Amino acid sequence: MRRLRRSELPIDTIALARFLVGKIVVRELEDARLSGRIVETEAYPPGDAASHAFRGRTPRNGPMFLSRGHAYVYFTYGSCFMLNVASEDHGVGAGVLLRAIEPLEGIETMQRLRGVGRLLDLTRGPGRLAEAMAIDFAQNGLDMCAPGPLWLAATRDIKRRVGTTVRIGLSRNVKRVWRFYERHNRFVSGPKRLLA
Repeated sequence: MRRLRRSELPIDTIALARFLVGKIVVRELEDARLSGRIVETEAYPPGDAASHAFRGRTPRNGPMFLSRGHAYVYFTYGSCFMLNVASEDHGVGAGVLLRAIEPLEGIETMQRLRGVGRLLDLTRGPGRLAEAMAIDFAQNGLDMCAPGPLWLAATRDIKRRVGTTVRIGLSRNVKRVWRFYERHNRFVSGPKRLLA
């Protein structure tokens, strides 16, 4: 696998959310390498009232204001971590939530981390994804375009059909069609009614 260069990432949150569908996220552990093909994302662009960056930079959301390709990890619902990719130029707060991946490498380790055996239950949904890849605050702010324990990889140019829908589980800007997913991929999360 080849690491994605920052210059390859679109400098636009919505474009990046679409671009990342089909790319690979890689997590290096001491005893295993975990990877999965990204099959679902959500965009949280500048000025979006649903974004953690909407009210400006804080200690919590600081990684969203780093240059595109940096990890922003947060803890939500008192139970799970979520992995995002900063998506604009340095100083502009925005991000792309990685909602689901199709597991490729380290599946047994993912199963152990999640405490489940069923492949389909491993990485469907952002909380499951983070748990399966051992994502927590230690990865917050990491450069995912540089060597390290968490990075983004390119894939061969295969034409994939990308669908779009509204984002899931929001109370603000709920009608924005900023969720992107690989059509007909069983690892995509959320209600099936949205996957037309």
